Amino acid sequence: MRWSPLRLTTPVKQHVFGGRALADRLGRTGLPSGPVAETWEVSDVDGEVATVTEGPSAGRSLRELLAADPAGLLGDRPHGPRFPLLTKFIDGTRALPVHLHADDATARRLEGEPNGKTEAWHVLDAVPGATALVGVRPGTDRERLRRALLAQDFDAVMRRLPVRAGQTVYVPGGTLHSFGPGTLVYEIEQTSDIQQHAMPWRMEDGAPLGERERAANIERLLAEWRPEPRPEFQPGLSVPVADSVVRTVLCAGPYFALERWTAGRSARIARTFATVQVLSNAGAPVTVTSGDWTGRLDRARTLLLPAALGEVRVAGPADVLFGYVPDLEADIRAPLTAAGHGPAALAALGEGLWPGTREGGAALLPEEPAGPVSAIAPRRAGDPGAGGDRRARTRQQEVRHPQGAAAQGGRALRGLRPGRERRRRRDPAAGPGVAEPGSEDGARPWPEGRTPGERLRTARTRLGLPGRPGRPRCVPGPEVRRRRGDSSVARTTMRRRQ
Repeated sequence: MRWSPLRLTTPVKQHVFGGRALADRLGRTGLPSGPVAETWEVSDVDGEVATVTEGPSAGRSLRELLAADPAGLLGDRPHGPRFPLLTKFIDGTRALPVHLHADDATARRLEGEPNGKTEAWHVLDAVPGATALVGVRPGTDRERLRRALLAQDFDAVMRRLPVRAGQTVYVPGGTLHSFGPGTLVYEIEQTSDIQQHAMPWRMEDGAPLGERERAANIERLLAEWRPEPRPEFQPGLSVPVADSVVRTVLCAGPYFALERWTAGRSARIARTFATVQVLSNAGAPVTVTSGDWTGRLDRARTLLLPAALGEVRVAGPADVLFGYVPDLEADIRAPLTAAGHGPAALAALGEGLWPGTREGGAALLPEEPAGPVSAIAPRRAGDPGAGGDRRARTRQQEVRHPQGAAAQGGRALRGLRPGRERRRRRDPAAGPGVAEPGSEDGARPWPEGRTPGERLRTARTRLGLPGRPGRPRCVPGPEVRRRRGDSSVARTTMRRRQ
């Protein structure tokens, strides 16, 4: 086939949670009036298969092109009968329904579908105070979740995370989730439209559901729910490419990777590739060149670059997204490791990125056998077992601060051993932000400018250990008292007060 960059039709979804942010904040043109929730930039979902709008392949569907020349379109990546990626711009002017998508095994078992739907959200814009619900709290069982969903008491069982522009979260299939209001995201995911939601209304038009239908929906959701994934938002890992050109890997896993590339006014992005690329523009209009094709890509618009093209150039200033199916070693691990990013930082990007890591980026310590993921989830105040064990606190620190953990070469930040009254010693490599055991966020720094004794007394007070703050823990022995002229009754030398 004669390949060139492909412009595709983009189905528009006017669900009730949408607004006008795609037009008003991103400058997307050609949208219908009224709320717009989603534009499907590249889709091979049944009933919503994209069609080429111009060029030699105009009028042909994406599925037809895949069947005609799979190597020319996808390169050497394994594939099924459908194009593997679905990408969207999503306007969460209002909160999305609390829902989930099945993973691969569950989709085949319960939905009769060839694959599930793991996804990732890259936040393009968010109002101050915006949040997302991502995964459930540790200790949440099926019955507790059922009661909370029926009562719509989502915060009783789900993790509410702050949302900031520029961050990304990788959401494995089976993870209960929602985001909004006031959030605009770019989403990349497996090609699928299966979902189960827990709301008392229809997502499409807001019409109320009957109690029986709603209860049945929740039971189907529970059958596809996975309790263990607890993803975290993270800023991605950057690799300088050239003067004024930066590549940031936002997320990666076996199904997809997403990168954001920026270039200054006089710079140019030059990218080579061996597999199909979904190029979406998050910034001002740019000029794109691939082979003998040159064209303009407006903001919030997308081009599909077949693997046969092999290279693309984008003139700066530019702020663009590349989505693709990665070779995790060649495309992700090798360049990021060469740039100085450690295993914990890579693991936080998604799944399958480092031996001994879990989905969503949670890292296992080398000596620990694999077990229930809930055992290593970040601990929060009020959660069952919030005290945790030392290894769980170490993994929490690695997941929440992956680059700091990697800089320490994987060393565990030591905490208090259970039953011991002893303070954490400062790790010189860790800098001023050494985590304090027992703090809610797991990373509260010790106050600077205090003596070791004062820090020790402060720690005892925070942890609720015996003894009153402000009084010494040690008392002088008889030799010291004699030198001071102390005539009090002799005591044993320098013993600890219990």
